[in-house]
Amino acid sequence: MANGGLPAAVDLDEGALMAVSSDLAARSSTEPFAPTGHSAFASVALPTTFPVAARRRSNAARGRSVVTWLVPCGLLATWETLARIGVIHATVLPMPSSVLATAERSLASGELQTHLAASLRRVTLGFALGATTGFSLGVLVGFSRLADALLDRSLQMIRAVPFLAIMPIVVVWFGVGEWGKVFVVALATTFPLYLNTVLGIRQVDPKLLEMARAFDLTRLQIVLSVVLPGALASVLNGVRLGLTTSWLALVGAEALGASAGIGFLATNAREFLQTDVMVLVIAIYALVGLTSDLLARWLERRLLAWHPNFAVKRP
Repeated sequence: MANGGLPAAVDLDEGALMAVSSDLAARSSTEPFAPTGHSAFASVALPTTFPVAARRRSNAARGRSVVTWLVPCGLLATWETLARIGVIHATVLPMPSSVLATAERSLASGELQTHLAASLRRVTLGFALGATTGFSLGVLVGFSRLADALLDRSLQMIRAVPFLAIMPIVVVWFGVGEWGKVFVVALATTFPLYLNTVLGIRQVDPKLLEMARAFDLTRLQIVLSVVLPGALASVLNGVRLGLTTSWLALVGAEALGASAGIGFLATNAREFLQTDVMVLVIAIYALVGLTSDLLARWLERRLLAWHPNFAVKRP
């Protein structure tokens, strides 16, 4: 034992310590203004695991992306196999390859593009009107107790009415033209935006409002700089729900008096028992819904890049 009881295996050499101290003092004298973290100790090569951890996160993300597609692809393969061996009859549920062939024929004839364009036009116009109305009502009710007392009860009653229940009177009001279908889509889109906007405004952290008042911000500045940005995540969630609801409403709207559209295509296929066309319509609705959800997620990433819960995690 030496040097105050240290084991011989870790006995310190006083000469070596003096040499290291002299070297550090010399480095410090030549680099007196070296920033923190860039002193003489920075010359020592330290092992790091950051690149390894980044690669592991990247590989894990790619693995999850692959897994998300394994289940649907496996279901399609099972469906195709069971249909080919006769377990599932073609009149009950046609093979995926048969549905794909039907889609190719419809695309070649231009029929599918015509119906899809008609539905997209109705959804786009109806969603724009409904989202604008819902957001405006949400801001009004969210900020005003008087507007809440006057409007909220009536809006909740209208929201509870099913789409199919209002179809007969919509036909009376608008006939079987385009505006009746746009009205139904707009009505369906209004309430997700309305509810989520009101919720987002009322859930803004009161401490942020107190801090804004401490900086002597005007009421308009508080609304634009604190309240609306704080409610934006909830509003965008309403956009996601509104996009989905708009397509659900369009199905019922196009079933009454439409001469074109995906809903009309499904109704016509039901009349002639074309199960392959019915399944094709379901697949189109699924793909359109997925695309709408991806668009809403893209908006979240763009508009909420400042938010720690929505910021893109980089390695």
